[in-house]
Amino acid sequence: MVGSVLEEMRIRALGVIDDAVVELSPGFTAVTGETGAGKTMVVTSLGLLLGGRADPALVRIGAKAAVVEGRITLAPGAAAAVRAEEAGAELDDGALLISRTVSAEGRSRAHVGGRAVPVGLLGELAEDLVAVHGQTDQQGLLRPARQRQALDRYAGDAVAVPLEKYTAAYRRLRAVATELEELTTRARERAQEADLLRFGLDEIAAVEPVAGEDVELAAEAERLGHAESLASAAAQAHAALAGNPEDPEGVDANMLVAGAHRALEAVRSHDPALAALADRLSEIGILMADVAGELAGYADDLDADPLRLAAVEERRAALTQLTRKYGESIDAVLAWAEQSAARLTELDGDDDRIAELTAERAGLRAELSGLAQGLTDARTEAAERFASAVTAELASLAMPHARVSIDIRQTEDPSGDGVEVGGRPVLYGPTGADEVELLLAPHPGAQARPIAKGASGGELSRVMLAVEVVFAGSDPVPTYLFDEVDAGVGGKAAVEVGRRLAKLAKSAQVVVVTHLPQVAAFADRQLLVEKTNDGSVTRSGVTVLEGEDRVRELSRMLAGQEDSETARAHAEELLAAARADG
Repeated sequence: MVGSVLEEMRIRALGVIDDAVVELSPGFTAVTGETGAGKTMVVTSLGLLLGGRADPALVRIGAKAAVVEGRITLAPGAAAAVRAEEAGAELDDGALLISRTVSAEGRSRAHVGGRAVPVGLLGELAEDLVAVHGQTDQQGLLRPARQRQALDRYAGDAVAVPLEKYTAAYRRLRAVATELEELTTRARERAQEADLLRFGLDEIAAVEPVAGEDVELAAEAERLGHAESLASAAAQAHAALAGNPEDPEGVDANMLVAGAHRALEAVRSHDPALAALADRLSEIGILMADVAGELAGYADDLDADPLRLAAVEERRAALTQLTRKYGESIDAVLAWAEQSAARLTELDGDDDRIAELTAERAGLRAELSGLAQGLTDARTEAAERFASAVTAELASLAMPHARVSIDIRQTEDPSGDGVEVGGRPVLYGPTGADEVELLLAPHPGAQARPIAKGASGGELSRVMLAVEVVFAGSDPVPTYLFDEVDAGVGGKAAVEVGRRLAKLAKSAQVVVVTHLPQVAAFADRQLLVEKTNDGSVTRSGVTVLEGEDRVRELSRMLAGQEDSETARAHAEELLAAARADG
């Protein structure tokens, strides 16, 4: 027995169930009752604990909310325990407490190990804890995609390892194909973009701008355009500071400052404050002399050259043509040129890139062909073992002449662009090129047909049970829930279904909702879901059946009469046979 076990569920205000505790056996628990509604509530409760959709219609009329709580004992180091602890949950003596609340308004809350968690976490935990099988689940397994997943699960590493390599190569091929398609379909747009970039770069290269040149030329143009007024102002300022040579009698600023300095120098020894002022006048005199000298030099250097001004304006006009198209300043124009040159190199290199991608695509397609062929070979080998094992199980489920096979086929790609499997191009996808379908020949001479078409309801239930028993030997989950998986089965076949469920319960916990006494007799524990009606309110409760109570329930299931001596004898015989078989 595996270490993880669903011990019990507490159900409150859910449908017709008022308040019930469902105690589950570590082995095989059968849930029975006169009607299906109460039993369905047990299945629905477990579904809510596993993260199923919350329907406010499930809340008992008059109640504010429905609550389902579960206690699950986890094996040390179990994946579910690790994931729960990562979410902040705490285990209670190795057990994980899970609860789900659904309000009458439709709000849903989940708690794991005392910590509020997203409902999605329950679904993650369920993947490692419970496998649910019911009529709707069987319909899901009828789809070829689900059947391929089942076969891959059975094959284990023989398929998982090459499938991982194939998936990685497939993703890379899709990325390469997408980039290649973009490059080839946008060839005209890229050519137009390249021509525009070349024109702009040629235009800039013809002008040969220098960084900051536009700013310097603007300043020079301003100076040359006002040369006469600048020269006149400089001459007047120089004369005011240093005097006019043509007017020897004139007074200038230097002379006045010098006179003031001499006056203070004569008496500076009498007052330090006045001495400080005399020093400042001396500094002013020196500064004024320097300024006068620079004004004289400025006037001599100022060149009012009309030819130079014309050349500057012509250069500025050429630079303005560039800034109007490629940037607000020459520095921005040069930055555009640098970026455009890099982009042009990229565009010119697209042809090389296309060639590289085309070669890589061919190599990846060849690699995928080899990996797809390997997947097909691994699946074919696993399919033979899987079909043989399921066929052997069906013999034990009163279908001794039934034969199960798995058809693995590929669809030829008319375009010739597919991967090569079996020497021909075939369509392929993210999981390979194989289409997998489970076939059943129910008796000798019958043509093998897809199980959806070749199996009756009862046969389909037994096929699904056989599949799960085979899975239990290769990839077991701790708990299996079968919701009336024995539908359409009776007599000896029902006994065999019970026997196989009991066998499965030796390696996992099994919970079965059943209406067949032949199945229920094999259970380690039997639960009775029954309704009561006081005339105004209908309630449903869950009772553990033992001893005489279990015999009475099996009698009711057999003959509809709890006190029938014949039915009681048959019930006791079923229980004795089940115990002997165990």
